[in-house]
Amino acid sequence: MSVFNMISLLGGLAFFLYGMSIMASGLERASGGRLEKTLEKMTGNIFKAIFLGALVTATIQSSSATTVIVVGLVNAKILKLKQAIGIIMGANIGTTITAHILRLSDIDASSNVFLTFFKPVTLAPLAAIIGVLLYVISKRRARRDIGQILIGFGVLFSGMFAMEGAVEPLKDLPQFAVMFERFTNPILGVLIGTFVTAVIQSSAASIGILQALTSTGAITFASAFPIIMGQNIGTCITPVLASIGASRNAKRSAFIHVSFNTIGTILFLIAIYAMQYTVGLPFWDEPITKGGIANFHTIFNVVVTIIFIPFAGLLEKLAKFAIKTNAAEAERDDETKELDERFLTAPAYAIQHAREAVIKMASLAQENFGRSIEIAQSYDAKKLELLREIEDVIDRLQGRIDSYLLKLANKELTESENTALSEVLQVVNEFERIGDLANNIGDCAQEMFEKGIVFSGIAMRELELLRDAVGEILAFAVDGYTHRDIKLAETVEPLEAVINILVEALKLKHSERLRSGECSVDSAFPYVQILYNMERIADHCSNVGVHVISYSGQVVIADRHEFLRELRNSQSDEFREKFELYDMKYYERLKNI
Repeated sequence: MSVFNMISLLGGLAFFLYGMSIMASGLERASGGRLEKTLEKMTGNIFKAIFLGALVTATIQSSSATTVIVVGLVNAKILKLKQAIGIIMGANIGTTITAHILRLSDIDASSNVFLTFFKPVTLAPLAAIIGVLLYVISKRRARRDIGQILIGFGVLFSGMFAMEGAVEPLKDLPQFAVMFERFTNPILGVLIGTFVTAVIQSSAASIGILQALTSTGAITFASAFPIIMGQNIGTCITPVLASIGASRNAKRSAFIHVSFNTIGTILFLIAIYAMQYTVGLPFWDEPITKGGIANFHTIFNVVVTIIFIPFAGLLEKLAKFAIKTNAAEAERDDETKELDERFLTAPAYAIQHAREAVIKMASLAQENFGRSIEIAQSYDAKKLELLREIEDVIDRLQGRIDSYLLKLANKELTESENTALSEVLQVVNEFERIGDLANNIGDCAQEMFEKGIVFSGIAMRELELLRDAVGEILAFAVDGYTHRDIKLAETVEPLEAVINILVEALKLKHSERLRSGECSVDSAFPYVQILYNMERIADHCSNVGVHVISYSGQVVIADRHEFLRELRNSQSDEFREKFELYDMKYYERLKNI
């Protein structure tokens, strides 16, 4: 095989992959998002899930795309893990449609003009011509999408024909036939199929390459079967990559795809080779056609799906055992337990349950603050991952609480219910912002680690001092809101005033260290950023304290800022006493660092 044949083969593969890509994009756009919505409406019925998984995959002609969508839907908690299993099984069946389209080029149309018209060698260029005309001339989006689909179809087959032409000389090379004889070794065949498919990230494309090679006559049933089974394993690489950084259940969806195809391949290999070595398969050493490859690809996936339907629950348990739930995932699984819409018929009860969800959210934000400072002191990638997963739970809780309470706001509420509703809506945003600020500190810590920035010993001790102060005010805010404790809420403001003074003092001390060369210039920005985020956490704690006081009914607060200004200016004995207590506790400690 000359270098020019190799260029033609790779060029044909490029056209093939590009044709598949633009055809799939056109089909997906033409669906108007209905494919994803269809998957979202899945029920616990596994047969319906398999059917729709196959239908969606046959439509977009990519099991990888379908399983990536599934990973995304599971990650967004729109689909449950159990529902995803059926869709993944169906996707494996649906992806075989591409091989059946490609087998059309084997049609014998020598005696039939009608069949000649539908042979890809005629139909593909015609589809491309119509597609280009629709895409260039039409102004309507729907027609342009159809044009893109037809262009993709034409380009795909042009790539197929180029690959067939490039490998044509191989049929006269005895070395090529010998190479494929080696692939009759099932393990080697499976590994080759897995590797090629993983590299190009498409089982349909790797099946297409194998179908193109059938024109040489060197591909036998014995060599094709293990390669096809390996291709089903290789296609799992795309959802595996998509699951990186996603939730545990999203990772489990990818794991199910891998285990389903791997276990299915092992079972099928055992069955096929047991039959061959006992009764013998008469076609075993005969050349396989494009149709033979398409048929086996479909039979393999259909049979494996049928075998696994009774064991769908076992696959789910296997995935949960392999990828265990951590603290963040446990919270995510339970995050909306309080927000049952059946409670909406009793507004006071529903508001109380929403309030309980806010308390859970506050507790998570409090945990994340402590975790963020630990990461800043000693970087830990696992802790950072957990921090971000908990932050994701906090964001989800806020969204669900807001949505839940907006539904409640449309009902007739009493004055006291309206007041309680307003309190929860305001406080939920305060704790969500505290979660965001803790996440920001984690980001600063990661940036420092990546750039090799280290704080001086003095700077670290100062941050520990501020951590203690902010940790205490956060505890006052969370406990004050949880227990509706006015005394704790009133303690927040004097401590917040001390924290503001501490932050200004720490900025000044850090500037002095920068001038004297005790701290590096690189450390200046992350240090100030961490101080800023901690100060903002204290500010939001102050807001929570004011909300608790305001909604207690003991004090009428028309303007929160005016209330705080008057509170600080009044210098009441109680305020002054608490301020001096915390000033002694923290500012005096700062003098001794």
